[in-house]
Amino acid sequence: MTDVADVAGGTDVTTVRVGDPGPAATARLLAEAAGRIDAPDLVLAISRGGVRTVHTGGSAEPGPVDRERLAYELGSASKPFAGLLLARLVAQGRVRYADRAADLLAPGFPVHPAVRRITLRHLLTHTSGLPGLPADFYPQAVPRWSTDPYGGYPADRVVRAFLRARPRHRPGTRWHYSNFAVSVLGHTLAAATGTPWEVLLHQQVLAPLHLDATRVRPGPDGTEAVGHRRDGTPVPALDTGGFAAAGAVRATPLDLLTFLEAHVGPEAHAGLEAHVGGPEPLDPTLSAALTDVCRPLLRRGRRHAHTHTLTWFHHPSPYGPVLFHAGATLGQQAFLGFRPDTGLAVAATATRRVHRADTFVATAYDLLTETP
Repeated sequence: MTDVADVAGGTDVTTVRVGDPGPAATARLLAEAAGRIDAPDLVLAISRGGVRTVHTGGSAEPGPVDRERLAYELGSASKPFAGLLLARLVAQGRVRYADRAADLLAPGFPVHPAVRRITLRHLLTHTSGLPGLPADFYPQAVPRWSTDPYGGYPADRVVRAFLRARPRHRPGTRWHYSNFAVSVLGHTLAAATGTPWEVLLHQQVLAPLHLDATRVRPGPDGTEAVGHRRDGTPVPALDTGGFAAAGAVRATPLDLLTFLEAHVGPEAHAGLEAHVGGPEPLDPTLSAALTDVCRPLLRRGRRHAHTHTLTWFHHPSPYGPVLFHAGATLGQQAFLGFRPDTGLAVAATATRRVHRADTFVATAYDLLTETP
């Protein structure tokens, strides 16, 4: 594969498969990394200053659609999309990080005092005091845990669970990862703007970045990667129910590289403008949002060793800070990460359910942190 101007949002960078002419050292690196991962379908992709190298493989027979053009379920790696959406709405002046979610969702509705204090920033940064999932989620989910745990818990139930919640901690005082909280953020932004979450995400993030193969619902037959249990049994496409903002995004690896390239600094922004914005500069509110989500915001853990931005995990590496997020669904995994200082971005997808001995995330993380 050479120029990919017809995919990945009209990008004018070069995508190289292993075996094709291109950055041979990077191609070898990806091939070696792929050998450490067991999955039916696997894509490892690197962008260096806009030059892309993609390795596709896996134990399954190749299908009619190239693996890098299939849409993969991102699971919790959807959250950076939610974070960029919030940051852009803030840059536009439509909401504020300090806005209280309950006031936007149900003005005047009686809620617990701690719920009343929960802001949009708290919801996105996992500092709201809410649990990972609502308490009444589990009774309906356990009987179908391996097939459809979220589909029976719709949006209105997520909102009701939030409005009657009793946070475990005072908002802003402790970090606790919460799919519940980020899902509430999605419903709150929809209420604040009068626009459904899916439409809002498309208008504010996907369309401006020309992420044409990124969506929150399964696409036409033959365009979606099929997830697998550890034993290789296929699993149905994920239905996130009312938890869409926390885990519904599905995207091709090429779109994921475009998304990551938008985050790696002013130079990348200039390159992004060249292929998604034409002669017009990137919208100032989108540029501001991309900068905002990369800024270190809070620390947690023993001796405050763990740093987070608004939406990314933030770690040191020998080549400067790395920002990343991983995700998993019933039968798929995804990893997104980038180094702002060097312009390196890594996108990885695999179609096998995570398990204790799984090497997928560790391998992708090493590509991000150890690659010169």
